[in-house]
Amino acid sequence: MKLLFAFFILSFSLTAFAETNEIEELNPFDANIEEKLLELDRKYEAATGKSAIIEDTASYIEACYGRSCPVYIEVTKATQTAMLFVEGALEAQWPVSTGVDGHRTPNFDRNPNGRIYDEYSSTAYPGGDYNGLGNMPYAVFISGGFAIHGTPRGNWSRLGTRASHGCIRLHPDNGYRFNRLVRSVGIKSTWITVH
Repeated sequence: MKLLFAFFILSFSLTAFAETNEIEELNPFDANIEEKLLELDRKYEAATGKSAIIEDTASYIEACYGRSCPVYIEVTKATQTAMLFVEGALEAQWPVSTGVDGHRTPNFDRNPNGRIYDEYSSTAYPGGDYNGLGNMPYAVFISGGFAIHGTPRGNWSRLGTRASHGCIRLHPDNGYRFNRLVRSVGIKSTWITVH
C-alpha cells in the first residue's frame, strides 16, 4: 500500500515566545498540560505560520504496533536503556535517563502524539543548553508533556541512571536521530514503548 506522508520540519523558536516564559515552565505532570501545550502550539503557529504538529495525511495508512512499525523505540526503565529498531532491525541501543522519585516516567505503549520540536527549553528544570537548541533539544512528545529528547552536556554523565523530571533524556545526537526518523516516516509509522 502506497503511503503518503505530509509533515512540516519544525524549528521551534523560543523568540516567538519572548514575551512570556510559558514554554520554560511546562510540567509534564500538570493536570492542565494539554491545554497549555495547545495554547503554545497556537502561539507558535501564529508567529511562524508553521504547524507545531506533524500529521499523517493519508487516512488509510496501515496500522502498525510495536516492532512491526517502521520506527520502534523501546525504553526499559529498569536498565535505563532505549533500543531503536528501524524496519524491524535493531539499529542502536542507547543509555537514557527517566524520572526520579516524585517524577517517575509513566509507562507508554503508543504512537507519538505528533508534537515535535527541534528547539525546546525548560527553566523550571534547568540544565544548560545544547548548541542553542535549549536544554531539551529534538523533543518528540509521547503524550501530554512527556517527551523523548536530547539533553545538554552537563547531563551526559548521568545517562544510564534515573535523573529526569519525567521525560526520557538521551544524548542529543541520538535525540536528533530519533527525531528525524519520526519526521521521515510519520507518527502512524512510529511506536514508542516505555516500561
